[in-house]
Amino acid sequence: MVRITKVHTGIGDRGTTVHLNGETVSKGDDRLEVVGSIDELNCLIGIVRMELKRMPGTTLDGGPRTTVLVAQRQFDRVLAHMQQELFDLGAECSTTPDSIPEGMQVLPAESCERLVNEMDEWLEEIEPLSSFILPSGNAVVANLHLARAVTRRCERRLATLRDNDGEESVRITSLTYLNRLSDWLFVLCRIISARFGEDEELWEPLGKRDQQSTD
Repeated sequence: MVRITKVHTGIGDRGTTVHLNGETVSKGDDRLEVVGSIDELNCLIGIVRMELKRMPGTTLDGGPRTTVLVAQRQFDRVLAHMQQELFDLGAECSTTPDSIPEGMQVLPAESCERLVNEMDEWLEEIEPLSSFILPSGNAVVANLHLARAVTRRCERRLATLRDNDGEESVRITSLTYLNRLSDWLFVLCRIISARFGEDEELWEPLGKRDQQSTD
């Protein structure tokens, strides 16, 4: 069990910090950039959960908004689980795979499979896309789109670390997880929009937009 008695340590006052394996590095370190990006993503998921809970659960006449209540229960649960996994991933990425402390568990490949299974289940409820979707929607969906984009940045940062430090510096499962997660967040945007009966704003090619402007 982790026991934190104080937050301010002074260790980072000179722009350095300590990785999980005890190595002191600059705060500009590539691996630390990965960890920080995952932390940022976790914060965004927290904002999504907040916005989801803020959605009114009753109608103007006081009756229950069943669609909202069901969505709050289902999706807050999966997002809470996601935050736990992102914390696990951030801790793992703080060191090389061969330096992970004995007894510390890392995300299994089954976590990636679970994301795929959940996506496939949601996709059965929604219509196939006829175009790309613009990042928009209610507060929950718009922030999920932002989380999706940050997930891609996390993936790029982790791939850069692997490219710079070698194949053994990153577990392939970690890269796979982030790749699946960005897709998962995209599908989650779509299923929430569908559940609430909200239209998705589609991208229109430039030529089509030009044609419409002249009509």
